[in-house]
Amino acid sequence: MVMSMKLYELDGCPYCKKVQRKLDELGLDYESVKVPSSHSRRDEVKEVSGQTGVPVLVDEKHGVDGMPESDDIVEYLEETYG
Repeated sequence: MVMSMKLYELDGCPYCKKVQRKLDELGLDYESVKVPSSHSRRDEVKEVSGQTGVPVLVDEKHGVDGMPESDDIVEYLEETYG
């Protein structure tokens, strides 16, 4: 099964954890993409979202190409899947 959702995240990032908790709470399957700790090596995140911060959510099913900001992501997940 191809995952339609991807979460770009960094180990130990509290904002990423917040989004993971919401995804788990809603029982959503997603692909976790671990990014390098160095911002200068986060080419894939930059390509997707235009910036290098994480978390970034991609939800192909709903045309979300690269949503940054944990609060925005959590709100989006609640509204879309809650």
